[in-house]
Amino acid sequence: MTAQALASLSEEVLLEIRGLEKSFGGVKAVSDVSMDLRAGIVTTLVGPNGAGKTTLFNLITGHLTHSGGSVRWLGRDIGGMKPYRIARLGIARTFQDLRLFKDMTVEENILTVMEPGALPFSFTGPSAREKRERVARVMERTGLADKARTRAVDLAYAERKFLSLARIMAAKARLWLLDEPASGLDPNSYATFLRLLREEVAAGVTVCIIEHNLDIVVGSSDRIAFLDRGRLLADGDPKTVLEDPELTKIYFGDRV
Repeated sequence: MTAQALASLSEEVLLEIRGLEKSFGGVKAVSDVSMDLRAGIVTTLVGPNGAGKTTLFNLITGHLTHSGGSVRWLGRDIGGMKPYRIARLGIARTFQDLRLFKDMTVEENILTVMEPGALPFSFTGPSAREKRERVARVMERTGLADKARTRAVDLAYAERKFLSLARIMAAKARLWLLDEPASGLDPNSYATFLRLLREEVAAGVTVCIIEHNLDIVVGSSDRIAFLDRGRLLADGDPKTVLEDPELTKIYFGDRV
């Protein structure tokens, strides 16, 4: 893809968030957040624990209902929709706790995302042969080909992380929401993860990541959104955001 084509792609807004609010009792977990997720880039959500990052993902994917504001996907308001319906639109996510089917094999876990009615992703259409071919390609790319018949519960930690990513890849979603996808990975596994991420983005996938490790943030981000106490404090290029001294104090717990 040419530089001009990439620039044009990154101008397209896939997900538009405006004035989003979520309260739990008297606590505002998300407060008046407005931001866009643009096509073909990696946006990373950063901020201290309790900043509202995972809550924002839950609001986007329908696992929580917002208290105010709106979420629009390709111009369509998706607020209040069920998670599986949002997934069918092309928005896929991972979770910190992975949520794999532990007693199912690697191959079976990946196949579930292509079954009608599957949760959390549900896509119809491909034939049985197409499904198997897609699963085989995804397992090969994530280094899981020799683990096809291994149960998820018997995988090493890094392998389980890649299985979670493989499910996202097989779903062929246009937007990926990844909640700490590289946490706990060894250097070699992290390098593989970063390569896969960049390959998918180059192929047209849009990614939003929640991440705490600054090395991972610097290595993967095209854009950074900084959240604190439910508010969006900054949204821009990584260098500008990461070098802001006030945001650095907040991130490392040394508040003004």
